[in-house]
Amino acid sequence: MNFRWSLVLLLVSPCLQPVASLLYVLTDSDGLGRVFDGVGGLSGGGATSRLLVNYQEPYRSQILDYLFKPNFGASLQILKVEIGGDAQSTDGTEPSHMHYEDDENYFRGYEWWLMKEAKKRNPNITLIALPWAFPGWVGNGKNWPYDFPDITASYVVKWILGAKQYHDLDIHYVGIWNERNYDSTYIKVLRRLLDRVGLAGVAVVAADGSWEIASSLLVEPLLYSSVDVIGAHYPGTTTVLDALKTQKRLWSSEDYSTFNDDIGGGCWARILNQNYINGLMTATISWNLVASYYDALPFSRDGLMTAEEPWSGHYVVDSPIWITAHTTQFVQPGWSYLQTVGHLAAGGSYVALTDGQGNLTVIIETMTHDHSECIRPPLPHFNVTAQNSTFQLDGSFASIKKLQVWRSQFNFQTQKPSFFHRLAPLRLLDGSFTLSLAEDEVYTLTTVTTGQKGSYPSPPPSQPFPKNYKDDFNVRNPAFSEAPNFADQTGVFEYFINMSDPGPHVFTLRQVVTQRPVTWVADADQTISVIGDYNWENLTVTCDVFMERRNTGGVFIAARVNKGGQAVRNTQGVFFWVFADGTYKVSNDLAGQTILAEGKSGTRAYGWHTLSLTVKGQLASGQLNGYQLWKNSVVLTPPSGWAAIGTHSFELAQFDNFAVAAE
Repeated sequence: MNFRWSLVLLLVSPCLQPVASLLYVLTDSDGLGRVFDGVGGLSGGGATSRLLVNYQEPYRSQILDYLFKPNFGASLQILKVEIGGDAQSTDGTEPSHMHYEDDENYFRGYEWWLMKEAKKRNPNITLIALPWAFPGWVGNGKNWPYDFPDITASYVVKWILGAKQYHDLDIHYVGIWNERNYDSTYIKVLRRLLDRVGLAGVAVVAADGSWEIASSLLVEPLLYSSVDVIGAHYPGTTTVLDALKTQKRLWSSEDYSTFNDDIGGGCWARILNQNYINGLMTATISWNLVASYYDALPFSRDGLMTAEEPWSGHYVVDSPIWITAHTTQFVQPGWSYLQTVGHLAAGGSYVALTDGQGNLTVIIETMTHDHSECIRPPLPHFNVTAQNSTFQLDGSFASIKKLQVWRSQFNFQTQKPSFFHRLAPLRLLDGSFTLSLAEDEVYTLTTVTTGQKGSYPSPPPSQPFPKNYKDDFNVRNPAFSEAPNFADQTGVFEYFINMSDPGPHVFTLRQVVTQRPVTWVADADQTISVIGDYNWENLTVTCDVFMERRNTGGVFIAARVNKGGQAVRNTQGVFFWVFADGTYKVSNDLAGQTILAEGKSGTRAYGWHTLSLTVKGQLASGQLNGYQLWKNSVVLTPPSGWAAIGTHSFELAQFDNFAVAAE
């Protein structure tokens, strides 16, 4: 009798019976499919890793290990980062290496640090860079950098050269402009400049939006030769005919964007398989890498894991980490997909890859249609039912006798999931095995034996942001430009050494963007950096301020700030402004349109002033230099929010001795 080894799995519901077993052949007899380029995460677009750098050891290294360490957690093979452009790019701003045309600094921000940490763990990691926004000078006052392709290309290429010169980082791929219309001339100029400065090995990804560029590649030979990879965002696992006709590599260069609970993990499982099955995409990059930004900002917890409490050390290893591991721990870039991949008869999918040297990895997912709403655009609906599936290994795999088995079960009905659990090895007879598959499961069956589920002791428990918080900006880490826990939403606030002040304000925090950037979303006309606990209601904010623009300059401190990210223009709160013309005002919004109080203050530029704002219940009061300037202004909305500092426009200004006392 021909015995076939069978794994019998617990069904989600006892009334669901597997359909009759169907046969799926896995073979390389007719050749191989496309080459696998990797699975990755995206830091940026924007400021999504902002809080990560503030974690203390050992927790910061533990988080990085879960993301990048091979055969430990997600074991990511690609890291894509934002080339900071001084503008709001989803959840905050990331600083540029060139705020001004004659300014170059390759130590601003944390992306350099993050790339080095990733490479320290995985020396073979692929590094990709993409701009979301540009400093205003790049566009020469216009919101369209393609009008000056040589300037824009030079700006981007300098970042790539700086990565190598100052951090020994080789950038492997560079994009054009995130989710904006492409410009053929600019792409060709960029390619030409890369070649001219010795960066011929840096490949170009275009256009990080839709598949639209594919049709242009087919009719423009020089554009075709300038683009190495067609990258689309949120393709819904499908591609278009013109993209296939180009025979270029196809990537989902930004995907997922889903709340990282178990439903999000299920979404990710389907995406990772079906991006290739349906669209022949050989790389998939998650937005975002790690949800390390304030929870009330847009797209809360849309990362592969969550690390949003550097003050407590708390972090959460979410299911997408282990779903990623099902692929990345057993398949490496350079492996090839088999041509025999596809959908399961009763829902779900399977892919198989080989290194060409006898190793084989098969990844199976049976995620249900309940996950169709969890990304943009939604994935197609696929009903999934329990099923028996028989796989026959053929070709050069026919002699495989044993496969390692790893399984994840979401168990949505029982609320008892199990992720990345190693089962007993599966022994094959005549190259065949049968699985009894339930809904919402992921399997990896592989000849690779190095996988493991890494773990650390539980991190500290979650804690709210400290109610009493102070920063005099004297203690600084030169690797990162921002002060800990401040999250810039418009403008850039950097550590500054004020050599002209021999007194107590030598070390300050300075807002440095003086021209409206080439924006990606609608930045506010003011600059603002938020900090603290979004649930703060009653609090006092104090800060020393220094205006550097005469007559028209202005700065503020604020409480109950209720919006950030892409909604920053509509931010409400209690804003206490002072101006260089000797006036003050209190507004209920960042735009300064809803006035609660106003009058004379005597404030001037180039002098330090101490502002204090107290909000309690529906009343707010403010002090200037220790004297009551206004009091008992009525505040009806919003009921809670962050503290903040900022400027009236894109202007230089300094801040020192920031403090919050919340009830």
